Order: sequence, then structure tokens, then C-alpha cells
Amino acid sequence: MTEASIVLVVTLFALLFSSAPIAVALGLTSFLYFFYFTTIPLTQVPERLFNSLNTFPLMAIPFFVLAASIMSRGGISRRLIAACNAVVGQFRGGLAMTGVLACMFFAAISGSSPATVVAVGTLIIPAMIASGYPRRFSTGLIATSGSLGILIPPSIPLIVYGIATEESIGDLFLAGILPGLLAGFMLLALVFVTSYRRGYGTGEDAITMTGAEKVRAMRDAVLSLALPALVLGGIYGGVFTPTEAAAMAVFYAVIVSVFVYKELTFADLGGILLSSARTSAMIMFIIANGILFSFVLTSERIPGEITELLLSYELNTFTFLLLVNIILLVAGCFMETSSAILIIAPILLPIALELGVNPIHLGIIMVMNLEIGMVTPPLGLNLFVASGMSGMSVLQVARAAIPTAVVLLAALFLVTYVPAISLALIGGG
Repeated sequence: MTEASIVLVVTLFALLFSSAPIAVALGLTSFLYFFYFTTIPLTQVPERLFNSLNTFPLMAIPFFVLAASIMSRGGISRRLIAACNAVVGQFRGGLAMTGVLACMFFAAISGSSPATVVAVGTLIIPAMIASGYPRRFSTGLIATSGSLGILIPPSIPLIVYGIATEESIGDLFLAGILPGLLAGFMLLALVFVTSYRRGYGTGEDAITMTGAEKVRAMRDAVLSLALPALVLGGIYGGVFTPTEAAAMAVFYAVIVSVFVYKELTFADLGGILLSSARTSAMIMFIIANGILFSFVLTSERIPGEITELLLSYELNTFTFLLLVNIILLVAGCFMETSSAILIIAPILLPIALELGVNPIHLGIIMVMNLEIGMVTPPLGLNLFVASGMSGMSVLQVARAAIPTAVVLLAALFLVTYVPAISLALIGGG
């Protein structure tokens, strides 16, 4: 490694361990590189930051954030939970299964893990506790199930990966469907077995629903469930691009929430727009600095040097993927999802291509690893969100989420070494 490369790595980790925000750490490290090790005018730094965001696919992110905010405030989560309860509420552990299923459906609307935890957990965690489920089990389950929000499309991290690696965002969305369903159904199986063994839930919540009430609950949720079909169907039907699909999602969310469900007014949209703008600005600031840092890494040939080093050890595909999982599981504990993708993807992609690993498959593996990072301390965002809703400490939530996180690890292992799970729907299985 060159002197510049060593300074880059040391500076970045020094800033990270000093608790500097990840975007600031990336941006300041890049700025120091331009200042000390290149002749590039510093006036080009803001220009590069702007150009990194001046791409059409990135526009999908604020639109999906806004659509999720509108639908979470417009009564969508309540209707989804009612519909899920009508389907699985009669089983042992039915209310807990309802929570997992609702997280899966809301994930197909929001594209955000913390948003899924808030939208579903606000209603389902108190209901589970009131029905006799332990607080630890209820909170840990929803914190983990909510992490499916970044895997089941539409997914903001998959958009970021697609931009960082120039892979098709539509193919990435399609590839995330089966892994997301696999992880979700494995969580449902865990809930059923755990509830049966420990006597959680007796199905009394759905027994009180008449047949007519179940039909009504399903009917009320139809418009909510139509949004994923609109987004994915439009993309794969060639009607619109992922970015245009995100804009259509906002339009659809406004129509449903304001004119059909009538739980929002146009006056409410101002506050929703402001909160969504804040969230989007935070994400975009991280992405801009991450792309700038990726440019610096490429300029120093760090990805190429790491590729040559690892290939010199004659890694096979199995050991490489195992190493990828270890690196990403550790990174997920300390790094925000988009930042981790922007930093690590350019390093891993050349090695993956050299070993014959499909880049779409690599993207799904990355997101599944970082999905587990959402429930691992110290930076697991879902832990903080669930902690605020349940009154438990972040460490208590982390311990409560261990059994469900292990299930996600098992799903990750299956997807990693059975590429057909992620590639089947794009014809690569």
C-alpha cells in the first residue's frame, strides 16, 4: 500500500472510532486525500459531490421514502395487520405470526427497515404484550422482522448497490423477492415452534373475528397490497423505470390515503413532506460522501490491490463467500447500511467477478448481511427504534433478538451457497 492509502485507512478509522458521523468521516477523509495527495483543485470536491447525486436512479430514494411515510401515516399498517390476523391469527402464536407477516407486507411498501419496525411495532408490540406474550419475545421478534424492509423490494440499499456497481436495479429488486420470502417464512416457522413449546398465544385474537369481519379485513387491505404489485409489475412489465415507479408509488399513496381511506388531509402532507425530506437528505448526504470516497479508493487502486492479494491465496468460491459474510457481519455492527455498501462493494465486486460470482447474487448477500446488522449492537438502528417503543434498553432488545437473528443467519447461509434462490427469477439460477 502507498503512503496515501495508509493515511486514508488510518484517518477513516480514527474518525469512525471518534464517533464522527459516517458521512462526515467519509467526506473529511476524501477531502484530506484531495488536499495532500493530488493536484486536483479543491473546488472540484463540491462539484463531485453534486455530480454523484445528479443521477436519475437516485431520485427513486426520496420518492420511496415519501411513499412509505404517507402510507404509514394513512392507516396502511393497521389494515395490513388486520388482514394478516385474519389469515394466521387462529394458529398457535397467531398474533406473533401476524406481526411477522405484516412486516413482510409493509417491507414491500416502505423499502426501509426502521420504517417497517415503527409502522408495525407501534400497533403489534403492545397487542402482543397484552395477549400474554413476553415483552422480550415481542420486541425482539418485531425488531428482527422489520429488518426484512431492506431486502424485500422496493429496497433502498438495493438501489444504492445498483448505483455503486452499475447493476440493474430492476434485476436486484427481482432477486430480493425469494430470499426475502425465505427469511420471512423461516421466522414464521420459528414463531410457530416457539409459541407451541412455550404456550404463547392460543388463537383467541382471530377466533373473535367472524367470517364477515375477516372478509372485510382482507378487502380493506387490498389497496395497500396493490402498491407492491404496481411498483414491481410496472418495472418488469416495461411500463416504467424504478425511479418512475417510485414516483407512481407516491401518487398512489396520496390517492389511497387521502381520498379512499380518508385518514390524511392535504394539510397533513406538509409535515410528512418535511420529515421525508429530512430522512432523504440524510441518506443522500451519506451516499454523496460514500461515492466520493469510492472514487478515492479507485484512484489509489485499493480495490485492485486487495483483489490481487486475496487471489494470491488461491481462494475458491466457498471460502471467498464465507470471508464476505464475516466481513459484512462485522461491518454491519459498526456501519450504516448505505455507507457499508458504498465502501465495501467496489472492493468485493472485482474479486467476485474473478471467481465467477454473479454480481446480483453478491448484492443480495451484502444486503442480507447488513439486514442482520440492523439488529446487532452498537449501531443496529432497529434496536434503537424497538427500544423506544417497548421501554427496554438497547442491550436488552439486542439479547431478545438473538434467536430470530440466528434464523436470519441460517437464511443467509442458504442464499449464499444456493445462488438459485436469488437468481431464479432473473433467469440466472
